[in-house]
Amino acid sequence: MSGTFIEQAHVEPLINAVADFAAGDVGSDIVNMKDHNRIVFIAHWGVGATGVVKFTVQACSTLTATATTAIPFRYRQITAEAAPGAVTDATASTGVSNSAASNQVYLIEVTAAAVNATGYQFVRLYCDETTDDPLLGGVMALLLEPRHAENETSAID
Repeated sequence: MSGTFIEQAHVEPLINAVADFAAGDVGSDIVNMKDHNRIVFIAHWGVGATGVVKFTVQACSTLTATATTAIPFRYRQITAEAAPGAVTDATASTGVSNSAASNQVYLIEVTAAAVNATGYQFVRLYCDETTDDPLLGGVMALLLEPRHAENETSAID
């Protein structure tokens, strides 16, 4: 495939930035992986020094998450004014929890093959607010490795 990165990558807002994006434990919008081989969820927040969220990735049977299965993923933590953290493997059940601090980004990557191995083709990021204190942020998805040249279709369907 040819083209620039922005022609080959597709961005979807999944949880719009709000004052308490993980309040009450929330799943992001669900993404159909039929047109891409890889997804990176980008969980980000600026303000929120004490809130803690456990992130897990769920393969979903449908766009309404009739059934879900937690799957393993890789992640990297980026905090303000620090070098990016190491790329780390997370298990399906344990996931990863953020450090209680403001100005953080978590990059959470999963492949379509990992989603398809469950028998499903849909995926979402699940945010379990384990320490209730608002984080002003949201979640976006970067869909990579399109299966068709210059894929500009919506992944949410």
